[in-house]
Amino acid sequence: MATLVSKRKKTTRRHGRPAPQLIFGDLWEYDPAPETADPKLKPRYDLFINGRFVTPKSGKYFDSINPATEQKLAEFALAGAADVDAAYRAARRAQRNVWGKLSGRERGKYLFRIARLLQDRAREFAVAETMDNGKPIKETRDFDVPMAAAHFFYHAGWADKLEYVAPGRKVAPLGVVGQVIPWNFPLLMLAWKIAPAIAMGNCVVIKPATNTPLTAVKLAEIFEDAGLPPGVVNIITGPGSTGGLIMAHPTAAKIAFTGSTDVGKIIMRSVAGTDKKMTMELGGKAANIVFDDAPLDQAVEGIVNGIFFNQGQVCCAGSRLLVHEPVAARFVAKLKTRLRTLRVGNPLDKNTDVGAIVSRDQLASIQHYLAIGVKEGAELWQPPCRLPAKGFFMPPTLFTGVTQSHRIAREEIFGPVLAIITFRTVDEAIEKANNTPYGLSAGVWTDKGSRILKMAAELKAGVVWANTFNKFDPASPFGGYKESGFGREGGRQGLLDYCQLV
Repeated sequence: MATLVSKRKKTTRRHGRPAPQLIFGDLWEYDPAPETADPKLKPRYDLFINGRFVTPKSGKYFDSINPATEQKLAEFALAGAADVDAAYRAARRAQRNVWGKLSGRERGKYLFRIARLLQDRAREFAVAETMDNGKPIKETRDFDVPMAAAHFFYHAGWADKLEYVAPGRKVAPLGVVGQVIPWNFPLLMLAWKIAPAIAMGNCVVIKPATNTPLTAVKLAEIFEDAGLPPGVVNIITGPGSTGGLIMAHPTAAKIAFTGSTDVGKIIMRSVAGTDKKMTMELGGKAANIVFDDAPLDQAVEGIVNGIFFNQGQVCCAGSRLLVHEPVAARFVAKLKTRLRTLRVGNPLDKNTDVGAIVSRDQLASIQHYLAIGVKEGAELWQPPCRLPAKGFFMPPTLFTGVTQSHRIAREEIFGPVLAIITFRTVDEAIEKANNTPYGLSAGVWTDKGSRILKMAAELKAGVVWANTFNKFDPASPFGGYKESGFGREGGRQGLLDYCQLV
C-alpha cells in the first residue's frame, strides 16, 4: 500500500499562489477530529454503598488526572476500613434477603437492563474512559464499551439457564464476592467481574484502580437507573490499601483480582489458610510468533493491534515478537514502515492511533526499561513523531538484537515497547515462547493449519490466537497459566468460578 504524503514543494501557478506538489514519504496532516460527546462529569464522586452514593467516613478525597492533559478530572472518595465494612454488610444483607432469593429469570432482567442502558450512554462512557485512561477514543468507542455491554448481555442470557453450567450437578451462589481491578480496561474489567458474579446470584464489593475510577462510579449511576436492588453491587474507591481491605475481609466467600503478579502473590499469602475461593488474572509477556509462510502484512497489523493501539498497557499485549529468520529483515522493515504512519497524540481525536500513558509514574517506569534495554545491548528504534507538549506520551518503540536474557524480553513493561527475537525452527520458537514465568496469551502467524494446532497444543498460554490477536468474546473463557494466574473469566468456565456445586 502506498503511503500518503504531506510534504509540499512550492511551484508557481496562476495569480502567483504556490501550488502544492506531493512528495512521497510522509503523511498528510489531518485536521483534528475530536469526539464531542459530553462525558457528563461531576466535580466529586462518593462511594456507592447499599444502592446510593455516600461520603467516605474519613471525609477524604483524591484527584483523578487526565493523562493526556495533566488536568484534574474529578475528586473521588478515599475509602477506609469502616467504608469497606459497610459495603460488605450491605452486600451480605442483599444476598441473603433479596438477590439470592430471586429466580435466575428475574436476575437476568436486571442484567439486560444494565446492558441496554450502557448501550444508550455508549458515547458518553467512551469519552469518559478515554479521558480517565488515556487510550484512543477509537479503542474505547469500538471495543471497550461495546464489549462491556456484550458481557452483561451474555450473562443475562445465562441467568435463567444456570442448571446447564454444570450438567448433572446443582449450582448455588457463593455469597459475597470481593473484587479488585486494574487500570488498563477499567470499564470492561468491571463487566468481566460483576456480570458473572451477579448472574449467579452473588453480591459484589469491587474497587477500581486508583488511576481510573471514573467509569466505575458512572456505572453505579446505571445500576441506580436500572433499579438494581440496594447492596447487590457496591463500588469502593481508594488506594491499594483499600483493595487489601477488600481482599482480606472475612465476609468475602470469594475474591477475584486482576493486576500484577507481585501483588497477586501478596494477596494469596494473605488469604492462605482461609476457605475463600480465589481467581487471579495476573501479568503476562505474550509472544507473537511469525513464521516465514505467514501473511506478513496481516501479521504486521496484528502486531500493531496487539501492542501499540492499546499503548501496550494490557496484560495480554504481544510484547515479544518471535520472527522466523528467513523473513526477519523483511518483516521488521514492514513493521517500521507501518509504525511511521501511527499518530501519537490527543486520545479524543479520532485520527489518533496511540494515546497517552496512564500516569507519570507509569511513563517513568517504561522509560526506565528503555534505558535498561539500551544498556544491555539491544538496538532501540522509534519512528519520528511530534509528541504533545503536555501529557504522558511516548512513541511506539522497537528493540532488535534482543536475546532471551534481556530484561525487556523477560519482564512486563506495560508500555508500547516491542522486543524482537528471531528463531530458526518450530521447536526453537516453542522453547523461546515458553521461556517465561508467564503464560497468559500468545499469537501464531502461519499458513499451515497443522502448525497452528501443534503450537496451540505446546504453547503454555491460556489463550492462543491464530492469525489474529486480541480477539475477545464473552462466550470464550480467558485466563492464564503459571504466574499469569488461575481461574477463567467469560464463558461457562467463568461462571463456574462464581458458584458452588451442590
